Amino acid sequence: MVDVLENKRSATRFRILVEIADRQPAVSQGEIAEAVGVTSQAVSEYIRELVDEGFVEKEGRSRYRITKDGVDWIFQAATDVRRFADHVTEDVLGSVQEDAAVATGRIEEGETVSLSLSDGLLHAAPGGEGTATGVATTSADAGEVVGVTGFEGVIDLDPGHVRVRQVPPVRSGPVEDTDDLAADCADADLVAAAGVEAVVALRDAGVENVVAFAPGEVAADAASRGLDVVVVATTDSVGRVTDALRETDVAYEVT
Repeated sequence: MVDVLENKRSATRFRILVEIADRQPAVSQGEIAEAVGVTSQAVSEYIRELVDEGFVEKEGRSRYRITKDGVDWIFQAATDVRRFADHVTEDVLGSVQEDAAVATGRIEEGETVSLSLSDGLLHAAPGGEGTATGVATTSADAGEVVGVTGFEGVIDLDPGHVRVRQVPPVRSGPVEDTDDLAADCADADLVAAAGVEAVVALRDAGVENVVAFAPGEVAADAASRGLDVVVVATTDSVGRVTDALRETDVAYEVT
């Protein structure tokens, strides 16, 4: 257990110091007490201790500032809390959470299964020979949904690629070569459109099943699942698409 979570007093001390940092220099002990869930008298005692330890300095009546040592302590405590949270979510809950997968064959409840990604979806196969395994929480026939928990190992996955294909905005006129646009999209696992002009251009090119909402986020998620994506975007909206792709470190090109 990290120090700041060892007991209620440590956790309260951390929260009060954060509240002071957020409200400085005019600090209302009553507001902090309400936010943290303790009495104003208790807040006053904690602040007195923090001043004595050099984490907070008093500038006047109800005026306080966090010192450099106080900032360093908050950063360290916050880092410890973050690491502990990562341990809980990834190591503890990650092994007990249940997810859904597509069964590739007959699977019985309690059976060890091999896990893989195909067409962007999690698949479970009978047996545990794969690099990633889990335990079935339900029974299922091939093609049905099966529950899986107890995940171990790493799923083999080649990340997908995103190509952002630009088209002119309405003020510059329509797309002239729709055959070229159709060819660009022919081999993509998923096609998305950013802007009305892009939607219409794809329709004129005969491209179907186009995702027309949140194209950058959708493309990033799909590529992270191994799919190759083409996003057709007006030159005005390319930036919004690439911003979403950069946030997830997805490989992409703009043409």
